[in-house]
Amino acid sequence: MASNEATKKMDLGRNASRSTPPTPPSRPAQKRVGPFEFLQQVRDEGRKVTWPTRKETLVTTLMVFVMVVVASIFFTVVDQVLRYAVTLVLGIGA
Repeated sequence: MASNEATKKMDLGRNASRSTPPTPPSRPAQKRVGPFEFLQQVRDEGRKVTWPTRKETLVTTLMVFVMVVVASIFFTVVDQVLRYAVTLVLGIGA
């Protein structure tokens, strides 16, 4: 009987904790700023950014185009191989 009573107490404790949802930690309210101050903050953040040089931008752009060409060739070849395999299996399109 003693273990049964202990189990009931544990169950009551569990149910009590489940019935009240945990409250999320409250954040302090942020100060609202006007449009002029907001734009000034945006300019300040923009100054902190490390912008790429013209050469870095050019090299990155060229690499993107090269990868697009490589990917398109790869998927064209895979598509043709799969088309050929499906034609062999199903015997259509001959």
